[in-house]
Order: sequence, then structure tokens, then C-alpha cells
Amino acid sequence: QVQLVESGGGLVQAGGSLRLSCAASGRTFSRNTMAWFRQTPGKEREFVAAISWSASTDYADSVKGRYTISRDNAKNTMYLQMNSLKPEDTGVYYCAAESKAWTLVTRRDYDYWGQGTQVTVSS
Repeated sequence: QVQLVESGGGLVQAGGSLRLSCAASGRTFSRNTMAWFRQTPGKEREFVAAISWSASTDYADSVKGRYTISRDNAKNTMYLQMNSLKPEDTGVYYCAAESKAWTLVTRRDYDYWGQGTQVTVSS
């Protein structure tokens, strides 16, 4: 059974930092693109960042320069370092993974999803 489990969310003041982790189990994702999405109440889930099997990355304009996505294939884990956080970064952050291997970095078509971790940035 494939599982993606996020951790590292919490409450932080504006300007602060958090590091999210996404631990995968049930299969390896070293050959697959993985990504972070977020959702706030009343809004659709939005793309945040993605990283391919070759470590190519893509970021939403709203987080570019502040967030860094990375992965440790030996640990089957993906990370999201979030710096200079703003109140508008508040939301539930989800990790996701593609089932197909060797694909280019993408903002959609993800097959596996975690349960999410709450990030709250106070002003």
C-alpha cells in the first residue's frame, strides 16, 4: 500500500521559516516526479512546487525565491523549505507523486496524495 505522509507544518510568524517533509512508503519514487500543493478554505488546491527524477524543479510564481523543493531518494523523502513566509502562504500543504517514471516536471496528473499538513502564518 502506497502512502505519502507529510510532516513539519505548524504555526509561524510572518517572515519565519518551516521545513515540510513528505515520507513515501509502499514503493520507491526515485524515478518519479513529486510535488507540493496547497489549499485554503474556499479556494481550489494550487500548485506550489515540483521536482522531477532528475532534480529539475518548477515553482509557482508566488513562492519563487522563497521556497526550495528537494528530495532524498535514499530516504524516499521529499522536502519543502519555506522561508520568508507570508500570511497568504497559510493553508493545508499536500505532497503528491506521479505513478509514471522518467517524466518531465509537471504541475498536474499526480496519482498519489498525502493527507496534508497545516501551515499557518500569522501577521
